[in-house]
Amino acid sequence: MGEIINVIDLAKKIKGQIIEFVSQRENNGKMIPKIASIVVGEDGGSIFYINSQEKVANSLGILFEKILLEESTTEEELINEIITLNNNEEIHGIILQLPLPKHIDEKKVISYISPDKDIDCLTYINQGKLYAGHKKFIPCTPNSVVTILDSLNINLQGKEVVVVGRSNIVGKPVAVLMLERNCTVTVCHSKTKDLQSVCQRADILIVAIGIPNYIDSSYVKEGAIVIDVGTSSLNGKITGDVLLDDVIGKSSYMTKVPGGVGALTTTLLMKNLCEALK
Repeated sequence: MGEIINVIDLAKKIKGQIIEFVSQRENNGKMIPKIASIVVGEDGGSIFYINSQEKVANSLGILFEKILLEESTTEEELINEIITLNNNEEIHGIILQLPLPKHIDEKKVISYISPDKDIDCLTYINQGKLYAGHKKFIPCTPNSVVTILDSLNINLQGKEVVVVGRSNIVGKPVAVLMLERNCTVTVCHSKTKDLQSVCQRADILIVAIGIPNYIDSSYVKEGAIVIDVGTSSLNGKITGDVLLDDVIGKSSYMTKVPGGVGALTTTLLMKNLCEALK
């Protein structure tokens, strides 16, 4: 029987480190870390996420500025808002909630975020630094995956890793981060032939495809570590990509959904903010 990785406790440990960092700055008369988070329009997911960010930030002693802009906000107005935040020395991190309204060019707007304040690693400059091995910030979801794996205190060198999903948000960056740990990495996608047999080779199986309960025990090697990054709604419940009850008996460790990778992402976003001040 595999073990469910206790991500909640891991998040608490990192939060404790952040609280100590903020407290030391305050005691030394230095600026308190401050985030500006922008939502344009009324996308439900974005509103939920910005409220979650604010709650976590407040619990850590981090200052949080919530910027809610109308759906009708023009591209130029949004860019001007970002430039103002770039020039504000009291703001150390900028988060732009996606998606943006259809009349706004996401890539163009993102390019105006200062790389020094791009704690969500959205800009091409910071993404390029990540792939070149000179990263300042790590995207939060891939960072959550590798932070969970590092917490197991297992020698990852030489392990065979299979990443199911090649998105720019999770699949590609997590593959790079695992390569940095000297793993042998295979990235699978919708055109991969015989996905099941490829997954069966994995010492570590990282699944990020957004299809609920897609991966069952037939995809998993005995004793593998399984990290479920998926979050989909199924029958009104948040559900992962891995059929937990079926896979748990075959894996050595695995994450659950909810309470797994997602439980750590916002905390690591706040950690990136602290890194911006170092």
